[in-house]
Amino acid sequence: SFAAGTAALRRLAQDGPLPTVIRLSDEAETALNLAEPAKLGTGSAGSTGSTGSAGACLAIVGYEGTAVEVEHRRTGASARLREYGGEPEAAAGERWRHGRYHGPYLRDALLDAGALVDTLETACFWSRLEALYAAVSEALRRSLSEQGAPPLVLCHISHVYAAGASLYFTVACAELEDPVAQWREAKAAAADAILAAGGTISHHHGVGTDHLPWYEREVGKLGVQALRAVKLALDPAGILNPGVLIP
Repeated sequence: SFAAGTAALRRLAQDGPLPTVIRLSDEAETALNLAEPAKLGTGSAGSTGSTGSAGACLAIVGYEGTAVEVEHRRTGASARLREYGGEPEAAAGERWRHGRYHGPYLRDALLDAGALVDTLETACFWSRLEALYAAVSEALRRSLSEQGAPPLVLCHISHVYAAGASLYFTVACAELEDPVAQWREAKAAAADAILAAGGTISHHHGVGTDHLPWYEREVGKLGVQALRAVKLALDPAGILNPGVLIP
């Protein structure tokens, strides 16, 4: 389950050994990651490969370093993952590595076909991760469904730390007459849910103009004043990205 996988990743992040690459897909994203390409569109998209089981979650784990270092970390991390019910699926990892950068091209094809596809990400402490995942997923589904376009919401943990982790969501649904307004409404609902659940408005995509109202709510008036003071000292003429990070 996604909860068990999250617990395993937390154990690795806090107690080690931590792989170089580690990410965990939820059940929906796993079903797509493990689907056999030749069977897509034939009703077999839920196939999970030779050893995976339907409804399970896929963790991608990778290592780099000397042969001795890799072997030590691989052995230790594999043992930890097995403690939480993990089973090896080397073929799935290789398929992920081989197709790692195909996603953007698939997205473009989906957009051309009339689908709305976009992503958003956040992060929080481990203790709040499960609630954050549920809140953002529900906000996206509710907003887009109420607009008449029930979505497919996928998520994975993409970065882990001793204190917490990030959640990366991918959303796909039918494109309505005004897709920009459609996504803005859904994104606003997700952003409200992120702050209400104790997450940060952005983990690595940045703040920018889209996130600015929520960033101010997150850091508070004192945080904004501190940032404004720094900008005044370093950029007194206000020529660097005006209006992007600081209200």
